Amino acid sequence: MFKSVLHMTKFPVLKGSVSADGRLTSLFTNLNVITSKNICTTITCCKEIRSQNEKVKVGRGSKYGLIEGETTVEALNINQQDLFPDADTPNRLFNGVPFKDLHIVNIKSSPNNTIFSFTDSKGLVIMTHTAGIEGFKNAKKGTNIAGQQAAITLASRILDYGVNMVRIRIQGIGAGRMSSIKGFQMAGLNVISITDATRVSWCPPRPRKQRRV
Repeated sequence: MFKSVLHMTKFPVLKGSVSADGRLTSLFTNLNVITSKNICTTITCCKEIRSQNEKVKVGRGSKYGLIEGETTVEALNINQQDLFPDADTPNRLFNGVPFKDLHIVNIKSSPNNTIFSFTDSKGLVIMTHTAGIEGFKNAKKGTNIAGQQAAITLASRILDYGVNMVRIRIQGIGAGRMSSIKGFQMAGLNVISITDATRVSWCPPRPRKQRRV
């Protein structure tokens, strides 16, 4: 089994470390010779081992693909400091303003519309905006383009209000969920944190019976 997977004939170091019962008895002594072409994966995992020089493929046929101004998703560096909140986060200063005193942008993304509300740190609503007010009608209100355009318009109004740093609190799993956040960044608004407040039902209603034809 190991001979077919790792091509033992090409690697005498690994070939000599295989015992009679087919188990590896010693550690790999030379891992630099093993490449992604010499490692096989099972069909059940459906994973591809890509080298660092290969480009990551973007999913094709997606219902909500990339739109203007968007790029591929960038991986976060989890080794960065202050990436996750702790006990001192409310008192941490951002450009001289404590985190607990930052203004909040609430986003409610539903399949039919994307609703925005800009509030102060205590929750007092200052301004609101929706994709329907932006001019999109009917089913177009729930698209990612409508959410991004509405976010850009609201961000420009927030900048005119005199605020350039906000916290985002998002709720819902609509199409304008990620594009609206991208719209705030494109408009020049500095997003300090993103909080997912989507409600989860622990006792959902019973689904309907399957339709019989």
